[in-house]
Amino acid sequence: MRKLLIVISLSLLIACSLSAQISKVGSSGAQFLKVGVGSKYQGIGEASVAMTDDIYAMYWNPAGLVGIENSAVSFTNVNYLLDIDLNYFGFAKSFEDIGVFGFSTTILSMGDQEITDFDNQDGTGEYYSASSYAFGVSFARQLNAQFAFGGSIKYIGEKIHHVSSGGIALDFGTMLYTGFNSLRLGMSISNMGPKLEFSGSDLVYQDTQNGVPVTVEKKSTPYELPLVFRIGLAYDMDFGPKSIVTVASEYKHPNDNEQQGSLGGQYSYNNMFFLRGGYKFNYDEEGLAFGGGFETPLGEATNLMIDYAWQDFGRLESTQRFSIGFSF
Repeated sequence: MRKLLIVISLSLLIACSLSAQISKVGSSGAQFLKVGVGSKYQGIGEASVAMTDDIYAMYWNPAGLVGIENSAVSFTNVNYLLDIDLNYFGFAKSFEDIGVFGFSTTILSMGDQEITDFDNQDGTGEYYSASSYAFGVSFARQLNAQFAFGGSIKYIGEKIHHVSSGGIALDFGTMLYTGFNSLRLGMSISNMGPKLEFSGSDLVYQDTQNGVPVTVEKKSTPYELPLVFRIGLAYDMDFGPKSIVTVASEYKHPNDNEQQGSLGGQYSYNNMFFLRGGYKFNYDEEGLAFGGGFETPLGEATNLMIDYAWQDFGRLESTQRFSIGFSF
């Protein structure tokens, strides 16, 4: 038990030291990494770090992957703001006496936009597009009945027309099963990595110096990744043989904004039908969220899960998310 507490304490100290920075609101890039995945967790207001126990743990808290008993695959589509779409795909498989391995990919895309310049205010007839993506590999292991840990390594890239950036980042998470009924404590650090910097042909132009033509390459300003530390609690309550209510809370410290919080809950009937609700605190626009889902067997060893979530975005209206997954 002493070793367990030491590991947890070190994890918390490292997390606090990494996230305890002077507030730099709006200073990080790769903002698509802040768009949560998994309609189940959007429906509870993203109070997810201690509740996650499925394939979406690769995003919220890699340690939660230990909840996968065999294999699982899932897909999420986020109908985001201003015709922006985000798609997430994940696969994970458990290996006895080793742990759970997973792979995930996240792609944010937008429609083509017409290029304008000073001489062509109505458009040049050319178009550009922008996209962001992340590909990750994760691993989680249950050390004993009380403690699990997990981590991810991922490649992050962004592209705007003819310029792009890319780099490696790490995630780390722990899960403590307290032994007090179903109470569990989750912690995670996401997007630890070096600054990224754009480069490409759009930053290169021709100039003349002392009557001599020269090629000049502009240097873009490096930008930080959206580092975030999460800590939270989750607790299950039984109301009869088929009804379970789960309540969850989360505190979040990002490196590019103020501290934020989430509170949410889920009602499960017969582990088949689910209703969810939550609220996000200290966000500029986001607040109320709700959703639902159902799970049904497909044959003897395969289950189908379908989830939906709605998220209020204040003056920017709302977003909707759909997820479908299989466990087998």
